Amino acid sequence: MAKLEAMLAGDFKQILGDLEHVIMQSISATLEDSSNFIIEDASCAVRVYERYSAFGGNRLSMTIVLMQKGDTIHFSAITSGGSNAVFFKMDTIGEEAFLDRIREVVSRYRV
Repeated sequence: MAKLEAMLAGDFKQILGDLEHVIMQSISATLEDSSNFIIEDASCAVRVYERYSAFGGNRLSMTIVLMQKGDTIHFSAITSGGSNAVFFKMDTIGEEAFLDRIREVVSRYRV
């Protein structure tokens, strides 16, 4: 498992679109499912992506959550599934590489 979290500023929909754009540039990436909801003045978007990891020889997932209340946007991305070990994680190289795809977008909007 690998994780990237940050506080962001900007247009909620634009940030989400930029993240999706860079993730889907990976030829094996798929959007597995999504959820959007609004509670009073707070908005939340959840996305689950998968892609093939050549290093691990398997598919791994990345879950992204964007939560906005007022001008504050909290971002969290967590990857999983990059190890072939039975009882414990042997490596997270594929998971870190999946996160690397979005680091530039996150840094562009980071507060």
